[in-house]
Amino acid sequence: MKKLSELRARIDAIDAQLVALLNERARCVQQIAQLKRRSRKPFFTPEREQSIYRRLHKLNRGPLSPSQLRAIFREIISVARALEKSLTIAFWGPEGTFSHLAAIQCFGRAAQFLPVESIADVFAEVEKSNADYGVVPVENSLAGVVPETLDTFPHTNVRICAEIYVPIVHHLLSRCAHLEQVQRVYAGPQPLQQCRRWLRMHLPAAEIIEITPTVKAAQRALEDPESAAIGNALTAELLGLPILCEHIEDNSHNRTRFLVIGYNEPAPTGKDKTSLLFTLRNRPGELYHALGAFERNGVNMTMIESRPNPRGTFEYLFFVDIQGHHRDEAVQRALQELQNYALEVVLLGSYPAAD
Repeated sequence: MKKLSELRARIDAIDAQLVALLNERARCVQQIAQLKRRSRKPFFTPEREQSIYRRLHKLNRGPLSPSQLRAIFREIISVARALEKSLTIAFWGPEGTFSHLAAIQCFGRAAQFLPVESIADVFAEVEKSNADYGVVPVENSLAGVVPETLDTFPHTNVRICAEIYVPIVHHLLSRCAHLEQVQRVYAGPQPLQQCRRWLRMHLPAAEIIEITPTVKAAQRALEDPESAAIGNALTAELLGLPILCEHIEDNSHNRTRFLVIGYNEPAPTGKDKTSLLFTLRNRPGELYHALGAFERNGVNMTMIESRPNPRGTFEYLFFVDIQGHHRDEAVQRALQELQNYALEVVLLGSYPAAD
């Protein structure tokens, strides 16, 4: 076993190498930025980032876990992207929400984040060029789709550029040192519903106070020394509110899928997803025949949802996610066949499928 001083000296030497290599990487990024400006290419390229993460995963031999290595390189890529261009990312606020967490997970902390009051406002900020990209929730593994997001797509020309899955992890945030000191729990309706069994088991006598948004619940707990709030780790970090108990959610498999919206089109990666919407004639078996276009061409459909068509009474839009990029031959054949049945087909975007 080497001495502590020797190990620290080795770490210092490695840090010096890391600084030199990171700056060399940054200089390459700056040259890439010049090429992108000349060719008007986007500065956010999720297909390239996914290929980096997958290559790093293959190279990794530990002791760093894949998630730890990804977190490190997420910030390296975020800073590098900021050297190319400072991006502004709109999300459904306020700060500390899971939408904010999803935005950080995708773009890293070097981006500029813009909280807005509604999902429709996220689309509007991107359309008006006040934000380069937006992050919106589209479906939850327990609650299903987010109607507000799907209902906005027929009214916009933005495209889906990427997707992110965020585990819904709740903590009990409090200034109390022990659970026995907690007299009140502030929580939003959804977090409360997702943690109700844990609260019954561990805080059966505590007064439950519903408050929205969830960040305000944490703010109340910060002001009330005999209370706690249900919140995520980002909220705890932003407010400086200690985590009294971790992972109090009743279902550990709950997660939400978020979409990144913008205007660039990612290139195929070999592991992609395509989102589209279409309308049909009101005839018997029309949906059955339309969806058969995917089956007959070997294209796997991963989601379908119907929503009222804003252009007609008792008519519906169908939102569909399929595996593959719209440039793939099988997907092209399926979309061409779908045109034979649909009144309208709108491609919302092809993008790298999140792991």
